[in-house]
Parts: sequence; C-alpha cells; structure tokens
Amino acid sequence: MKRKYLYPADIMLPKKGFEKWAVVACDQYTSEPDYWNAVESFVGEDPSTLRITLPEIYLSGNVQERIDRVNANMKSYVENGVFETFENSMIYVEREISSGEIRHGIVGALDLTEYDWHPGAKSLIRATEQTVIERIPPRVEIRKNAPLELPHILILIDDPENKVLGALESAKSEMKKAYGFDLMQSSGHIDGYFINESMQTAINEALSTLISEDGMLFAVGDGNHSLATAKECYERNPSEMSRYALCEIVNIHDSSLVFEPIYRVVFGVSPEDMLTSIEAYFGRCDAENGRKVRYLYKGCEKELCIDTNGSLTVGALQNFLDSYVNEHEGASIDYIHGEDVVAKLSEKENTVGFIFDGMKKSELFPAIMLDGVLPRKTFSMGHASDKRFYIEARKIK
Repeated sequence: MKRKYLYPADIMLPKKGFEKWAVVACDQYTSEPDYWNAVESFVGEDPSTLRITLPEIYLSGNVQERIDRVNANMKSYVENGVFETFENSMIYVEREISSGEIRHGIVGALDLTEYDWHPGAKSLIRATEQTVIERIPPRVEIRKNAPLELPHILILIDDPENKVLGALESAKSEMKKAYGFDLMQSSGHIDGYFINESMQTAINEALSTLISEDGMLFAVGDGNHSLATAKECYERNPSEMSRYALCEIVNIHDSSLVFEPIYRVVFGVSPEDMLTSIEAYFGRCDAENGRKVRYLYKGCEKELCIDTNGSLTVGALQNFLDSYVNEHEGASIDYIHGEDVVAKLSEKENTVGFIFDGMKKSELFPAIMLDGVLPRKTFSMGHASDKRFYIEARKIK
C-alpha cells in the first residue's frame, strides 16, 4: 500500500442550514462582543457550530458550564439527526475571502503521531509558532470529553508548482458538490466538493514530492494550539479515532494567501509608564538598522524605533511585553487583526496598541527549518473575516 500523508475521514455535515451553521474560528474577535452578539442574533435557535464550539471571548465566567453545554449539544446533534456522514472523504474547498480572491484547500485528516510542536522537531508536521504550555490545559478541558471535533486548523504546504491542488480546480465539474453558501457577517462565499478515491491517491503521490531534506512536509498556518491540544488528548487516551485531526491543507503559494501582522494591544497599564519602559528596554536605536513600531494610546500616536538585533520585530516586541505584563498586576495582552481595530481599542483608558510590519510568507518554511518555531502570534493569514469557518465535523470518540 502506498504511503499516505493526508487521510480521508468520515466527515459529518449538517443536512441543511449551512448559512447559520458555519461560524468563524473561536479565537477571532476576542475583544469585540458586538460581533458575537450579532452572530447570536443571526443564529437564533437553529443548529449551529456556535453551540458546539467555545468562542474565546467567553473564556471568563463559568467556563465549565459552557463546556458541558457544548458537549451536550454535540451529543444532541448526533442523536437528533442534524448530521449526514460521508465516509472516507476529503473535500476540495474554494473560499472567497475579503479581497475577492479564492483560497483553495483540501479538508482531510492528519496523523498526530507525525506531528511535534516542540522547537527543533524534525517531524513531518511542524508548529510555526511558539506553543504556550499554559494555553493547552484549558483547551484540553474543552476537547477531552467532546464526542466531535470541528476544524479551524489551516495547514500549509510549500508547493510552488501547485502540484497538489492545481488538478482539483480543473476537475471540480466532475466532483459531487458537498456544499455552497454565503458565510455570515459578510465573510464571503464557500464551495466544497467531494474528492474521489483516485484523486485522493494522486494528492498523496504529489505530497510525497514536497518533503524537505530534513523531513518536513506540513507547517501549521492557523490553529497551532488547537493541533497541540489534539495531540495532547490523543497521548492521554490513545485510540484510532483520536489519533487523527481534521484540517484544511492550503498551498502557501496560493495567490489569495497574504500574511498579515498580528498586532498587540495591552490593557490595564499606564501608557506614559509603558512608553518610558519600552524606551529604556531597547535603548538608543540606529535608525538605519532599527525597526519602526507605532505606539497608540488615548487618540495619540508615537513612532518608536527599536533595535531587534536582527530578529523579527514581533519577537523583540513580544519579549518586552511579556516582561512588562508579568511585572504589572492587572495588565494583559490581546492579539488583534487589523489596524483599525487596534486604533479603536487604544482609545480606551489605560490601553496601548502596537502596530508594526509583518514577515513575508516566503520566509516561513526556511525559518521553520532553520530556527524551529517563530514567536507566538507572529503572523495571520488574512483578516479575521477570512479565517476558517467551522463546517465539517468528525467523531473522535
């Protein structure tokens, strides 16, 4: 039997109502309650992934009660015939994003035994950002008793000739349609097509040609901590079902794929004290070699020059922010997509926003192979509205 790198899965889809079913990834709009209130209003009482996932904006308060409700809703949806199951499936996806371009992907399962999130790992599947150990236990609490998984994980491949996905685009007229609908909150349109067995074989043959000299094939684009959580849950309770994780594979060379910086907003601090501290932390800056960072607070803006000693701007800045927040009780950091959102949040009292240039997507695979993982929240693949929406489900118990 030929080697597989991407596996088919028994994919579960709702029988109807995709427009209210599909909800954006849980780690988006974490400081924007108006967004989630609008989603609540739109979904109403209809079946929706809003009821079987836990948006991170709700991670305060009685989280265990919400987790229990999520698991109960999953069980109810399965027992009451909300889903139709498509065995041994992969789905070819075309997603219209905010730019109007189409992002192409394949939904399938990855073998978690071939994934290692630790820095310096030489595994087939590798993390792209620093995994924060403290973020895994809360996610394990959500997943450990869940009967289903719903993927928002995007996995990248380095395929300059587009050998893996190119053939699917031209063959989609021959494929059975899985779904096609507009995504809520003006987030574009998505179409899915079932990939037949012969095409699945061709996909794996093409993937085999992309493995790097040190054994790397897949890099986690979005959902690093979600995949690490799936791995942790598998290692705690190994089974054939929990061994795999449903993901979407995307070519890093897809023209729709744009790396966006993930900005920082710090709450519960004195803007004046933080400004003094950051200037002292980085010292005098050589304008020729330094990196520019915009510092926003209470409607004001200042441009800073920081010396990163050759590292990424986001990494140097994060080191400072971690140190500062640890030393100031009540201070916290949020990770924000979009300059306009940073500017709006920074108008609040005791709040500071940071805006800076991001990394280029061509730098990603070489950086992972050379240096291991990047600083956490280094980049985002597009705006928040372009993130993967929960659509497909798979049983993990």
